Order: sequence, then C-alpha cells, then structure tokens
Amino acid sequence: MNKEPRLRFTDEERADPALEKPIRKADKAAAKADKAQAKIPKKQVRQKTVDPETGKVTTKLVLEDKKKPPSKLSHAVRDTPANAALGKLHKEIRETEQDNVGVESAHKSEEAAETGVRLAREGYRSHKLKPYRKAAQAEQKLEKANVNALYQKSLRENPQLASNPISRWQQKQAIKKEYAAAKRAGQAAGNTASTAQKTGKAAKTVKEKAQEAGAFVMRHKKGFLIAGAIFLLVCMLLNTMSSCSMMAQSIGSVVSGTTYPSDDPELVAVEADYAAKETALQAEIDNIESSHPGYDEYRYDLDMIGHDPHELAAYLSAVLQGYTRQSAQAELERVFDAQYELTLTEEVEIRYRTETSTDPVTGETTTEEVPYEYYILNVKLTSKPISSVASELLTPEQLEMYQVYRQTLGNKPLIFGGGSPDTSNSEDLTGVVFVNGTRPGNQAVVDIAKSQVGNVGGQPYWSWYGFNSRVEWCACFVSWCYGQMGLSEPRFAACQSQGIPWFQSHGQWGGRDYANIAPGDAIFFDWDLDGSADHVGLVVGTDGSRVYTVEGNSGDACKIKSYSLSYECIKGYGLMNW
Repeated sequence: MNKEPRLRFTDEERADPALEKPIRKADKAAAKADKAQAKIPKKQVRQKTVDPETGKVTTKLVLEDKKKPPSKLSHAVRDTPANAALGKLHKEIRETEQDNVGVESAHKSEEAAETGVRLAREGYRSHKLKPYRKAAQAEQKLEKANVNALYQKSLRENPQLASNPISRWQQKQAIKKEYAAAKRAGQAAGNTASTAQKTGKAAKTVKEKAQEAGAFVMRHKKGFLIAGAIFLLVCMLLNTMSSCSMMAQSIGSVVSGTTYPSDDPELVAVEADYAAKETALQAEIDNIESSHPGYDEYRYDLDMIGHDPHELAAYLSAVLQGYTRQSAQAELERVFDAQYELTLTEEVEIRYRTETSTDPVTGETTTEEVPYEYYILNVKLTSKPISSVASELLTPEQLEMYQVYRQTLGNKPLIFGGGSPDTSNSEDLTGVVFVNGTRPGNQAVVDIAKSQVGNVGGQPYWSWYGFNSRVEWCACFVSWCYGQMGLSEPRFAACQSQGIPWFQSHGQWGGRDYANIAPGDAIFFDWDLDGSADHVGLVVGTDGSRVYTVEGNSGDACKIKSYSLSYECIKGYGLMNW
C-alpha cells in the first residue's frame, strides 16, 4: 500500500489566514489516512535472536504490516482445478438429466448449494479487502488535500498568478505533476537503499575503468575535442527543437483547455432553450392581467429579463464539461430558478368613495364617505446576472474554469451572434441614392444609429441592456437604437436564439431575397454559413443593388457598411412595423 507523503508546515504558514483552511484539511486527511493504514491486518513473523554470551536461541512472534492485499489471482489459480473438475462433472450429469427427473432435481439442488458457497467465499474475500479499500480511498483524499495546500502556498508566494485565471489553472496542473514526481522519487529512494551494498562493490571496478579511459583520452585529445564540439552542436539543435515542440504542446494545451468542450450545434441549441424560457417568462408577465383578473390595480416592479449567452455557456461548461441539449436541461432549470424569481402578492386597501342620497320626504340631499375594498396585485420580478449565479452555485475549482471560459469566450466569440470580425473603416454614404420601397420605415432610428458611428467598445449599449461587463454587443446596439425610439421590443442580446425568434414569432421576418426592406429594419448575417446568425445591424436603405447598414461591434466599433443584395452571408431581415 503506497502511502502519500505527510506534509510539514511552519508555524508562520499555519498562522496565515489564506493557508489555515487548506493546511487544516491536509492534516485532517493525513490523520484519517494514518487511521485507515492502522486498520490493515498484521501478519505474524517468527524472529530468532541469539544471546552472544550464552548462545541461547530465542524465538518470538512479531507483527508486521501486510504490504499487499490477498491477491485475487492467487484465489483464481487455487480454485481453477476444482472448478474444472466440477464443470466436467456437471456436464456429464446434465447429459443424463433428460432421462431421470430425480437426477435433475438433485443436480439443481447441488448447483444451488455450490453457488451459495461461491458467493459466501466472495463475500468473505470482499470483507477481508475492506481495510485495504478504505486505506486506498483515504490516501486518495490525502493526495487531493496535499495538492490543494501546496497550490494555495504557491499562490501566496507568487501573488501575480492570482490575477489571471489561466495562470492559476496552469499553476495547479504544474503542482499536480511536481507532486506526483516527488512522490515517485520518494518511493524510488526507499527501493534504492536495498541496493547500496551492490553499488559499493561495483564502485571499485568503475574507478579502475575510469582511470584507463582517462589515459586513452589524453593520448587522443584532439580527436575527442572535435567530437565533443560536434556533440555540443547537435545537443543545441536538439534542445532548440525540443523547446519549440514543448512550446507548441503548451500552447495547444492552453487553447484546448480554454475552448468550450461541447459541439457547436449543442451550444446553440441549449442557448435557444434558455432564451425560450425567458420568452415564456416575459409572456407570463405580459398576460398577468388576463390570467389573474378581477383586481382594481396591477402594480409592476420588474427587473431585466436577459442574459449573456457566453456566461451561460461558460457556466455549463464548468459544471458539465461537454454537454448536449438533453444532458443540460436539469442544470438549465437550476440556473433559471436562481436567476429569476417572480412573485405575485395580493394587497387590499380600504378606500372611500363619496355617495349622494336624497330624502324622499324632505327632499334633502346628503353626501357621505363610504368605505370599500380596493384590490391590488403586486407583480415583482427580481433577476441577477449569471455571473452572480455562478459565484453562488459553483465550487472554487469550477468557478476558476468558468472565469477562464469567460475571458476566452470559449475561443468561439461569434457562435451566439457576437459581431463582425471586419476591421476595415466605416464607409461614406456621400452620393448614395436610396430607392424607397412601399414600406415606410423609420428614418429617425437610422439617424440615431448613424450618430453612434465611431464608438469603440460598445459600453453605452451593453450597460444599457443590463450587463456589468463587456459582451459581444451588436444585438445590444440594435436593441438600444429601438429603445431610444421608446420601444420596449424587440430587445435581444443574441441573434440566433433571441433576435430571429422574436421577429419570426411576430410574423415580421423576411429571407435573404426579401425585396421590400425599409430603413430601420434589422439585418442578420451568417458569416460561416452554418445556418446560425452571427451578427446583426440596422438597415439604412438600399440603392437597388446594395444594402447599406449601421452595425455595432463591427471590429468592436460602430460602422456604416454595405453589401450586395445577393450576398450569401445575409441570413434575413427583421421587419419593423412603425
């Protein structure tokens, strides 16, 4: 049974608040491992001692640890002859069973008895192996606690690593490898002690051979100098090639470790499912007055409905690693329930109304304040970003991977409709003659969009949407422009999963060949032609052969662009009704 090292920490390290918890866990795990090791059965060994004065031989029994559990193979080898004999006997008996019912009945009883004996033997063996299993499990937990303690100690000694999640991840992997190497070296040292005597005997012979070799080298020193120079040159070349190979492997490892592990269609499908949940929540709120009729007043206190698709993908990747649409459903429910809370509260107020009455005898008119119950339904929606949900639901290790995916966007920044990679300059509309169709469009929203040309980074638009840090903001820009016109819809932060479904569900969608586009319509693009929209902008107008647009997040800036009306990357148009 290989034992994990028992780490030793200084008083200064134990007093450090950052190290106190991981050190305490390592100590606790070591104590449990020692306790489990102590429960491993002992074996009795006869040890003889000779009294040097009297020559009397004394024998006593000494308890030693059993280094290995009873071998399963030894049991199999021991039982093989008996099992073979029994198998042959049963075969012969079965050949006569059809002719003799009594033999068949007795044979079945015998086989049942043998099965019971075999199961009892296996159960006994399992019971004997239990201490070894417990010890192995305790050593595994100790290894994990030791690595974590060494990792936290490394962060304390190298605080610059704590600022970068990728650096922290790489550092933790390096510590795991160093720990494993150190453990192997410690075990090898124990085995080496037994060979010390043989090594001492060989040392004299080696020394003599070395002296003879040295004399030979001195006689041919020029040749050896030339050979040595060639050898050094070859080593330098090999070292350079090895360094390049290791660098390439390191870069490949980092890229692989920071990429969303799920397939692209699954990522998009899961994002669409989550957006559908948000759409259903919005529809529930919109229909509150019809689903809960009879109230005198409805009061709304609503937070934003919406999320960053990359935050959701990073969360799911940290928890589930590679996921599919089916395997992600339970975690989607968990995230949604943590992000949104809709509460309906009934409130009754006593109000007064003035009532006038006339005395039929005197004809005198009187007024009085009559109390009545006024029913109010308070509709409150609280929401928080998925980044806040992640900090509450994820373990520290999962949270580190979540932050890595957030920083790299899973190396797939455009998968949810993240913008345009175009870094060319904004175009000039001077001299363009627009051809108006039959739909009026809205020039005011176009002018608002054009006024934003030159903005870099999109902060006014993603912060307006409700995000507290930069996201891929082309959809936020389009939603912001519509919002400046006083429109609460359409409002979307992702193209394929949120924007297009809104237009299609409202009967306001036109394909790439739609001819009657108008100023203010939304235009969606599919850069890689995989059927999923990657980018969105606002239509300025068309001159009959090209369509002109204002786009946010085009190379991280607001720009005016133009495309042929037959451009294959145009997925379609969201048609606005003004």
